[in-house]
Amino acid sequence: MIENPADPDASVDHVPASADASVAGAVELSASTRDRLRRAMPDNTRRAYTGDLRRFLSWCADRNLLAVADRSDDERLADAMRQLLQRHGDLHVIVTEYVSALADADRAPATIERALAAITAAHRAAGAGGLQTEGPRQLLRSYRRERATTGTGVRVRKAAPVTIVALRAMTDALDRNSLVGIRDTALLVLGFALGTRRSELAALDIADLNFTAEGVQVEIRTSKTDRDSLGRTAALPYGAHSVTCPVRTAQTWLASLADYDRSLGPLFVRIDRHGGLGRTPTGRGSSDGRLTGQAVALVVARTATAAGLDPKAAWSGHSLRRGFATETYRTGADPLRIARAGGWKDGSATLLGYIDDVDRWQANPLAGVGL
Repeated sequence: MIENPADPDASVDHVPASADASVAGAVELSASTRDRLRRAMPDNTRRAYTGDLRRFLSWCADRNLLAVADRSDDERLADAMRQLLQRHGDLHVIVTEYVSALADADRAPATIERALAAITAAHRAAGAGGLQTEGPRQLLRSYRRERATTGTGVRVRKAAPVTIVALRAMTDALDRNSLVGIRDTALLVLGFALGTRRSELAALDIADLNFTAEGVQVEIRTSKTDRDSLGRTAALPYGAHSVTCPVRTAQTWLASLADYDRSLGPLFVRIDRHGGLGRTPTGRGSSDGRLTGQAVALVVARTATAAGLDPKAAWSGHSLRRGFATETYRTGADPLRIARAGGWKDGSATLLGYIDDVDRWQANPLAGVGL
């Protein structure tokens, strides 16, 4: 499962994969500049937006709104978007009809929201400024209401939070005498303690960990909501239990890496069935062996199953992040400190939703009424 690019915490005002010169004859950007602009957006978001834009342009071509064109890569997608703008100028009506078509096809509102964000970003990147979205958004609100009224809407399945009890069950299910078990223990414990997104956890390098007398400081160099890559530093103190102590589990994993002469590079790497570390991937993944965000999610789901946790629950990479939010709030941590530690924006609607999951019982207004 990939991280949701339509996450309310994510900013959509990035330069997308189709970033290029403006519509009206601006000086063309160099290849290196275009590449840097493309990389300004997180990979998962860029891939999702590229797919959304390709589908929108194909829909336009099917309705003779756009000449059939090669839309096989980012550059050609950018060309097709510019052609559409040159031919029609204001895309408000076209995009409104497209949103209506997606609703007719019974697409999920979140899917339509993301498609609208992708088109808006491509519109701006093509030099046409902000897309007027009042009509599409009114239509989307009507569609949401229709689904809610008729009961046809599919309730979003939230990631199950990894509680402290669940985390201990998961680490107990691992063989901590094996290389994979040592790695996965550190991955689960650090993922929970940091409250990171799975992509941030996968992006950690060995050099990002700095051990002190109090614990370990971890540098999160960039994140989905850190548009300027200013980074943040998370301070993880020693835990009361050795198996779920972020400091000791990290040290144990680093010692295992050192046995393979690894003191630099990615913190979490692939391990093949022969015990080899960081082999060149045959599919997705980087050549240095770094685990992907998807691999992090698979570790969480696989270990939850091995631990006998609720099989009907949605265990994913986001389960660690959600568990961090709910467990720290449950013990009295200040929501602002939770947000800063986990990299949520101040006032994040997502984080407030997690807090509400705790408060609906812990601070229930009916408690003590005497019903």
